Amino acid sequence: MTHVLAAAEWGGEFDGVLDDINALFDFPKFIDLGTWFGQDIGINRTIIIAWLMTALVGLLFVIAFRDPKLVPGKLQSALEMVIDFNRQIALDIIGPKGLKFVPMLTTFFVAIFALNIAKITPIFMLPPTGRMAWPLMFAVIAWLIYVGVGIQNQGLGGYFAGIAFPPGVPKALYIILTPIEIVSSLILRPFTLAIRLFANMAAGHILVVITLVTPWIFLSSARGWPIGVFGVVLGPLVFAFELFIIALQAYIFTMLTAVYIDSSMEAHH
Repeated sequence: MTHVLAAAEWGGEFDGVLDDINALFDFPKFIDLGTWFGQDIGINRTIIIAWLMTALVGLLFVIAFRDPKLVPGKLQSALEMVIDFNRQIALDIIGPKGLKFVPMLTTFFVAIFALNIAKITPIFMLPPTGRMAWPLMFAVIAWLIYVGVGIQNQGLGGYFAGIAFPPGVPKALYIILTPIEIVSSLILRPFTLAIRLFANMAAGHILVVITLVTPWIFLSSARGWPIGVFGVVLGPLVFAFELFIIALQAYIFTMLTAVYIDSSMEAHH
């Protein structure tokens, strides 16, 4: 089945040989840039999709706001709603101080949503966030921001001391609590941000491909056509569900980033 799924994506045909499930995420380089620091570097399908989606989002914002109207048109109104949505996240979680983070939170939300929605975009049908490098990049940026905010507001020593030695805890418990707090705040937070986004997009990609190839495989079969019909009926529901997950994961990443920034703004009490 995994070979069928991979072949369907590339327009190939099933030859009876089963490949590893990783075939769904393994794409050859269109442009080979050689070896850097021991790693083969090149431009593949996911990078091209990311570039195109980024260019599309940038173009939409330029068109919407290059000549903003007092009574906005549909595009300007839609994008203003996106900005207002992220402004509300900042205000609800961080408070008035969060307004300066609205551009950053909006960038996170829009960028992740755009890369996610490539999963159900015709021709692309692949989310770059379904490869760990992209969620990890976003998570590292979020980590740098909330750690930087913590150091800026509390000082280097104050920020890390607040993480390692939370107040109100018996000193004897620091032997156990300090390593847990350090790992939780400085390692697990960015890791969970990345892995949550990656896992949902990778699983969703597999689900979408299965949904698309099921009618292709079974409708031509005398005995399997009911499964093919079921796949056709199920398709719109799967795509609607995936659209919900796409938006939800962009929201969760943005919201948690705001939560981490808020926790870094002031020392623990």
